[in-house]
Amino acid sequence: MNALRTELSEIAHAHDVAGFGVCAADPFDEARVALERSVEDGMNGGLRFTFHDPDTSTDPQASFPWAERLVVVSRAYLPQAGSPVPTPGEGIVARFAVEDPYEPLEVALAEIASRLMEAGYQAEVLVDDNRLVDRAAARRAGIAWQGKSTMMLDPKHGPWIVLGSVITDALLPVDEPMVRGCGTCDACIPACPTGAIVEPGVLDARLCLAAWAQTAGMIPHEYREAMGSRLYGCDDCLDACPPGLQLLGSATKSRGGVDLVELLGTADHDLRARFVHFYLPKHDPDVLRRNALVVLGNRGDSASVGVISGYLGYPNSVLRAHAAWALGRMDSDLAAPALSMAKEGETDATVLEEIEMALGG
Repeated sequence: MNALRTELSEIAHAHDVAGFGVCAADPFDEARVALERSVEDGMNGGLRFTFHDPDTSTDPQASFPWAERLVVVSRAYLPQAGSPVPTPGEGIVARFAVEDPYEPLEVALAEIASRLMEAGYQAEVLVDDNRLVDRAAARRAGIAWQGKSTMMLDPKHGPWIVLGSVITDALLPVDEPMVRGCGTCDACIPACPTGAIVEPGVLDARLCLAAWAQTAGMIPHEYREAMGSRLYGCDDCLDACPPGLQLLGSATKSRGGVDLVELLGTADHDLRARFVHFYLPKHDPDVLRRNALVVLGNRGDSASVGVISGYLGYPNSVLRAHAAWALGRMDSDLAAPALSMAKEGETDATVLEEIEMALGG
């Protein structure tokens, strides 16, 4: 088994991975308790994923009764993801989502799974999969620790990594769990613009801008201005993390800016194709359109009044409401007439309330 493990490690590192480790596929009891606490306290903010069924997501053998080991791999997405330097009219996409960070990781994991099956073992790739708490697996496999931000970190790459695993019945030698931690450093906690890191290692998703950016419905007023230029995701706690600063400093290419007016004029199927790696509830591109309206409102650029005004007549009332809010932040003689005209024909109470507030009523 040592020889097979070495071969699997070589396959992984041939794909420029950040970390490689193996752990037992035993239940992750500590992670289950944390997930259950988050759900009970409401801090998952309605997010499902591994929160939906902690008993399954923290017990690999619940989905794979034959499971004995997890081969866990991490890959850094910096410096290739670059750093966003938005121009006027652009929104920012967080670095992990500039392109699909999991695609090259999946290639490495698929080769590992293939080699295991060639050797006569069962194997299945798990990437961003709600059947596995991959952060707990990474710690047990010795490739990362969970920082106070709740992000997984390794000494060389900091938090700029994504995780994936291959589950198998091969009794591969296991690694020692990662025992490092953040020590006295808490740079990520004050860096969060909304105070979502409520205590070290505990995130309240109800306060997290990245969570709101991929949640359907109305963004509460108290978070809209805090969204700033964020179209999707938020890097603030990662930017502040000292172990990741060296890698961050090497990410000099300007990437991650999205033309918001262009986005608002793009058809559904084209938005889905362009941002296929984004998580959008029910694959609904209106979530991105809503975010774009919020960012334009924060930008306050009067050049976008025309396109925003067009959304006052959009079929989706959530977008009409956010368009009204955005127009209320514009210093333009055209905003008030557009709002007043929309008010005449509006029947939705929430939208009418947003129009009234935008008009200063």
